[in-house]
Amino acid sequence: MNAPEGGHAHDHEEAHGHGHAPASFGRAFAIGIALNLGFVIVEAIFGILSNSVALLADAGHNVSDVLALAVAWLASELVKRTPTARFTYGLRGSSILAALFNAAFLLVIVGAISWEAIRRLGAPEPVAGKTVMIVAAVGIVINGLTAWLFAGGKRDINLRGAFVHMASDALASAGVVVAGFVITLSGWLWLDPVVSLIINAVIVWATWGLLRDALGMAMAAAPSRIDPAAVRAFLAGQPGVASVHDLHIWAMSTTEVALTCHLVMPGGHPGDDFLHRLAEDLADGFRIGHSTAQIEIDPACACALAPDEVV
Repeated sequence: MNAPEGGHAHDHEEAHGHGHAPASFGRAFAIGIALNLGFVIVEAIFGILSNSVALLADAGHNVSDVLALAVAWLASELVKRTPTARFTYGLRGSSILAALFNAAFLLVIVGAISWEAIRRLGAPEPVAGKTVMIVAAVGIVINGLTAWLFAGGKRDINLRGAFVHMASDALASAGVVVAGFVITLSGWLWLDPVVSLIINAVIVWATWGLLRDALGMAMAAAPSRIDPAAVRAFLAGQPGVASVHDLHIWAMSTTEVALTCHLVMPGGHPGDDFLHRLAEDLADGFRIGHSTAQIEIDPACACALAPDEVV
């Protein structure tokens, strides 16, 4: 391609690799959301009736389950949306906005329940220990069943996240059962707010990671699972590549990653086969499904985007 006078010559051939949508788990998501939403309502009602902030905290935790499943379902469906002239990546980025909302909402819930738990530490109130045990035991079954629904999707990071989330929540419900049992035997009323604070700490820990990752994605950061230095080294090590600049790696959604870069190749354009192989290697080695490489063949013609600080 001839550059206009005063410009610089670039070959704008591109290497594109597109990820495929994950297998449909729509039915699993629908069943998991229905089960957990119904359990949230039951657990909240019995938490109030039994005067247990531990049950209310676990209900708040199960709200996070519903939201997490909804976000995962949304992300898996948005991958299938067709891009438009205005939304060239489709609506994939909306899954990132949903994750930001979920993180903020969960922190508000945790704050309210923690405030009540701290108040009760100073003035413990009677708790129906047997009711707490029964309701939390139901939670173990529901969370365990929901985790099982996603056991076959561990190869997809989105589905694997749903599996791990639900499996860890089954363990949290087990903690509430133990608390109810100890309260029934010992009468230690202070144990109920203590358990609720522990559950809330687990929620904050998980939510903080969600908030951090969602903020990073919203700011077009490279996903934490990808090492940009390793990607740069891989590109620089390709046959004929003298240098790499203007490298950008960012999340298109919670499941897809894009990359653009300039490759300086003084020996001339490597051909379409090189670009196609490069896209496949980036997809296989780094799970970067949408890659674009711009080839520059004249090192003497400085690219305005060559310095790393230039965007």
